[in-house]
Amino acid sequence: MTARAPRHVARKRFGQHFLVDEALVERIVGAIDPRPGQALVEIGPGLGALTRPLLARAGTLTVIEIDRDLAARWRGTAGLDVIEADVLDVDFAALADAARRRLRVVGNLPYNISTPILFHLLGAAAHVADQHVMLQREVVARMAAAPGGKDYGRLSVMLQWRYAIEPLVDVPPEAFSPPPRVDSAVVRMVPLPVPALADGVLLGEIVACAFSQRRKLLRHTLGRWLAARGHTRPFDLQRRAEEVPVDEYVALARALGAAGQAA
Repeated sequence: MTARAPRHVARKRFGQHFLVDEALVERIVGAIDPRPGQALVEIGPGLGALTRPLLARAGTLTVIEIDRDLAARWRGTAGLDVIEADVLDVDFAALADAARRRLRVVGNLPYNISTPILFHLLGAAAHVADQHVMLQREVVARMAAAPGGKDYGRLSVMLQWRYAIEPLVDVPPEAFSPPPRVDSAVVRMVPLPVPALADGVLLGEIVACAFSQRRKLLRHTLGRWLAARGHTRPFDLQRRAEEVPVDEYVALARALGAAGQAA
């Protein structure tokens, strides 16, 4: 069964595609399993396909909405705290501190800025219990990709070192109004403990360098980067970036971080 089409005109500049398939909404909310007392935060409530059942189950919910007209629609709703802002400007650590518990983040992310949002949330992973987000299906494939495949890249490494990633539900274009031109998917992201001495900024530099010319062997990219920093730890540079598992990148970052502290 499909919900009645919304009257609000979707705004392209905000990447708005409103979920209207009620059966899929039930599956997604069931996978999230919101409970009273949890600190739920929804990115982009839109017309409320997920907002209403989340609020009904949890009793309270914080929503982040950049569209002032949609934000105005939600103000005054019992149990709902509305933050009218660009999600990239929201301090999720501060939200967690105010709630005095880790956040559960939910959202149908605008596809035009989904990667920046994921990296913004990455910086607050220590304050998050889990994330359930809808993205372009090919982005979810990259997030969950294993080493050696064509989808494995910088996004895979930088998210998998910090999260357990589980694709949950595929969502076709016709589940939205207006329908996007791509398939979508919902993914669960559960933060992992941070390895000792692991520096996310340093890891990001390593991974960015490694994948800067992914067709070349690492000795041409990462090897030169390491040599310029006087790093001599054994590391197989006769591979391409996509052949290196996440834990090896993290181990290299730990070694460099430890060396920097000892210097």
